[in-house]
Amino acid sequence: MKYTVITGASSGIGYETALAFAARGKNLIIAARRTEELEQLKSNVLSQYPELDVVVQTVDLSILSNAHDFYESLKQYEIETWINNAGFGNFASVGEQNLDKIETMLHLNIEALTVLSSLYVRDYANVEGTQLINISSGGGYTIVADAVTYCASKFYVSAFTEGLAQELKSKGHAMQAKVLAPAATETEFAKRSMDLENFQYEGTVPKFHTSKEMAEFLLNLYDSEKVVGIVDGETYEFYLKDPIYPYVERSRK
Repeated sequence: MKYTVITGASSGIGYETALAFAARGKNLIIAARRTEELEQLKSNVLSQYPELDVVVQTVDLSILSNAHDFYESLKQYEIETWINNAGFGNFASVGEQNLDKIETMLHLNIEALTVLSSLYVRDYANVEGTQLINISSGGGYTIVADAVTYCASKFYVSAFTEGLAQELKSKGHAMQAKVLAPAATETEFAKRSMDLENFQYEGTVPKFHTSKEMAEFLLNLYDSEKVVGIVDGETYEFYLKDPIYPYVERSRK
């Protein structure tokens, strides 16, 4: 049996992506910090697709040792697709940002994603049909005021994943690496970024996509041969593109 791993699956894009892959008959390994929400997702999936296997893993990936342990705990499963969706943002000027929150954000957005991506590539680079999809942001290609540190973390995700995609291709490996860059999406992102109890997108944000729409965009990226799936921040159209960042092959003497 083959599995699709989705981190940050307890809500938002991760939750809807799990449902979208389940609709394609994919067995799931869903991971997040909140067990109750993961169990609700599992029940939702199995009520519609009882033939599937859904594995729940409660883990806080902002603690780096947990990322290593989480990966090791999946050794008995054959993993066809790995989706690094776990992450969060922050809105504050650099001089006023809460460094405890920022450090946790960097551990999750950058370090855990790098470790999990590297381990998956190490074990599956030459397995046909495998894909690694990392969730970045439009803020991984454009710096947004009062979100400089968050955007920088997502610039890392975009550059790392695009570079990995080029590397895999140049080495003739079977795995594809891809990056999804959403714009404003109706998730818990704004609430956590601004440390609010509640946030209403409708009537507050001029344009946004629903999490379900972003999961559909992710599937479009999954089905394509392109590396980047990105939402235009002005028009909110979704585009599939070749790598955006320049990539220089290392000369070998």
